[in-house]
Amino acid sequence: MDQKELPTPPRLALENIIEVVRTARPDLRKSDRKVADLVLSDPHRLLGLTVAETAHLAEVSQPTVIRFCVATGCLGFQDFKLRLAHSLALGTPATHSVLLKTDKPTAIVDKVFDYTISSLDWARQHLDRSAIAAAIDILEAAQRIEFFGFGASGIVAADAQQKFPLFGVPCGAQSDSHQQIMVASMMGPGDVAVMISNTGNTRSIIQSARTARENGAKTICITGSNTALAKACDVVLIVETLDNTDLYTPTISRIAALVIIDILSTAVAFRRGENHLSRFTTMKTRLQDLRTTDQL
Repeated sequence: MDQKELPTPPRLALENIIEVVRTARPDLRKSDRKVADLVLSDPHRLLGLTVAETAHLAEVSQPTVIRFCVATGCLGFQDFKLRLAHSLALGTPATHSVLLKTDKPTAIVDKVFDYTISSLDWARQHLDRSAIAAAIDILEAAQRIEFFGFGASGIVAADAQQKFPLFGVPCGAQSDSHQQIMVASMMGPGDVAVMISNTGNTRSIIQSARTARENGAKTICITGSNTALAKACDVVLIVETLDNTDLYTPTISRIAALVIIDILSTAVAFRRGENHLSRFTTMKTRLQDLRTTDQL
């Protein structure tokens, strides 16, 4: 196949070509997936291969390799390798940190750290800063804040409930579906409901957001891309992560959401003024006094 005859594909929005391959893999043709698997198994190796060598290792034809490159948003094989080299220069990709049952403890340490660090960096690069600023404005003016979440998101809600009462406003964390609807039904103007759900498709979370909003409360959600929850909230914080369904991978969506809570709480704290900072410092000192300094 003459590469020049191929139509110029639109550039995909994702910059990291390895993540483009990982994301696109389920929708590729069976033969194209063989090339994708070769790339994901050892991306560094592909940099030194020709089209013919790549086709041989993937057990596909050379036209299939070119078609795969075009399917991932590249102009051809050389363009794919250039983007691959750029992605690898940014650091160890999360897709190359998949845990194996045969991994030794040292490998597990490195892979979990690599997976977490690269995924958090991915989330940071795709975070809407203007949405963060809007959420901070709403939280600063809140008279009451309620956090909603299930499972891993419920843990994030509990963490947030621990931090935000320090700003002098009542806070709650709701992880029971019935309690969520009850609390949302009693919210009103001046209140803020923070909905936390990576999938954003849990019915009771969506209903709670709609209920709180209908009652006049402001609604903020921390969620993934293209979720139903986003449509039910005033401010949407999309946390793009590299979570997958492998049993032994860390829960990146939870870790990323915890970071977002830290960002929001820190920003609100800085806006509270010197009086609040003084009280906060006193609280920290009292906590320190509870810790023993005796040698055990």
